[in-house]
This record gives sequence, structure tokens and C-alpha cells, in this order.
Amino acid sequence: MKWRCLDRILDLSRRGEIMGIVNVTPDSFSDGGRFATIDAAVEQAKRLIAEGAALIDVGGESTRPGAGEVDEAEEFRRVLPVISRLAVECPGTILSIDTCKAGVAAAAVAAGARVINDVRGFRDPGMIEVAARTGAGLVVMHMQGTPRTMQAAPAYADLHAAITSFFLDRFEALTSAGVDPEAVVFDPGIGFGKTLDHNVAILRELERYPVAGRPLLLGVSRKSFIGKLTCTDRIEDRDWSTVAITAFAREKGIPLHRVHEVKANLESLRMAEAILAVP
Repeated sequence: MKWRCLDRILDLSRRGEIMGIVNVTPDSFSDGGRFATIDAAVEQAKRLIAEGAALIDVGGESTRPGAGEVDEAEEFRRVLPVISRLAVECPGTILSIDTCKAGVAAAAVAAGARVINDVRGFRDPGMIEVAARTGAGLVVMHMQGTPRTMQAAPAYADLHAAITSFFLDRFEALTSAGVDPEAVVFDPGIGFGKTLDHNVAILRELERYPVAGRPLLLGVSRKSFIGKLTCTDRIEDRDWSTVAITAFAREKGIPLHRVHEVKANLESLRMAEAILAVP
């Protein structure tokens, strides 16, 4: 249960870790562009680090349902200055770039990122080449469709088989290209081409998804299915349900959690580990 992130190794066999989210976008579903400037994004990252985030995931393109694509030049402009500053000012933190563009991924790693988080699951051969060349840690996410189309009536003959088959396929493609197996973690893609029932089914059977002995990263923070289950449209009302899912998922063996609010989720993670007596 080790995750190799370039020159850093996270040992996840005894305790999990939190990845804090920093959206450098004007149209994020969760924060409405509050961190779209370089200074605001850096300060938000530092707040999450102070609360205990081991990783910070920086994204410059919204992946909310219906979102359009951002061109590469604009994505460069948004994320690279943030990653460059954080690499200098917060050297103890593992930085992650949330992108599906090979050029952005390569530049972000050169600027100080140690993880590439690809919501399209490294389907692009260019992304596989960057992954193999850089040695970065990888988050391979499952998504049906694209952000623009993914919530247009998603359907599966067998949800669990589709996700695990995709993970196995991507693992083979990445490792065949020279990626270290210990660099790979998987994300089942809650909310990405899934209905409410699909999301709940994934959570109910999280133990089915680890592939090739690799850890799972879970990203449920503030997502719309939480609002549907708790009958609220207010984004801020979804934080405590996120905390509950973090504890539940840790009991299911999930060590990595990508969230907007770090402190409460980290406390939930550590409490679950204490109760479970994780050695």
C-alpha cells in the first residue's frame, strides 16, 4: 500500500491521507471562482495544508457536468504560477495537477507537481507518455463520456464490472509503457457518468474496486448526489455528509480522500482508524 509520487513515497498501509482541492477556475461548482486568482489559490492551498492536507490538487479546468473544455494556453496560465509558487513556499507538500492535457501535465511536473490526476483515466497516449517519462504519481479515474456529456442518461450493463475492467485495462496500458505499478492509484469517479443509484452502489461496494493491489482514492466532496440524498441545494450543506462518507469509506479500506474541507475530514479519517485499530 505504497504510493510512489516521483521522489516521494506515501506509506498508506497504516494511515490514510487527505488531498485538498484548489480550483483555479471561474466556474467551479463548489466555490464559484473564489480561488481563480493566483494569490487566492495559493492562500487557499496554504490553509488546507495547515489543516493537515498531505497533497494539494490544483485544477484549471472545471469538470462539473456540462462543462466545456478550456484551451491549453488558458489552462497553463491558470495553474502553472500556482504550482510554481507552492513548490517553493510549501516544499513539504505533494502537489498534484488535475488535468487531461499532456502538455499541461508535463509542464506542471516540471514546475513542481509530483502527481497527475486525470479524470479521463489516461486514455490519451500523450498522457501515458508523460506519465512514464516523469515518474509522477498517477490518479486514474473512471468516467463514462466527457464532462459535457457524462450526465446525459448514463447507463451500464454491469456497473462494477465496467469500472474494474477499465482499471485493469489502464493499469496494463500504463505499466506496459514503463510506469511503475506503485505510482498508480484508482478513483471510481463518483458523479462522473453515474446516476444517484450508481454513486450509492459504488459506495456500498467500495471494497470491490482496488485493482492489482493498488490503493483507491475517493472524491465525493460536495457532489450533487449528496444534495439529492439530504434534500438540499446549498453547496455548503454538503460538507458534513462528506465527512460521514470519509469515515465510512475508511472502514471499507479506502486510504485516500480528495476533499474541499480538510480539517473535519482528516479528523474523521483518524477517528475511524483509531476505532478500527489500524496498526
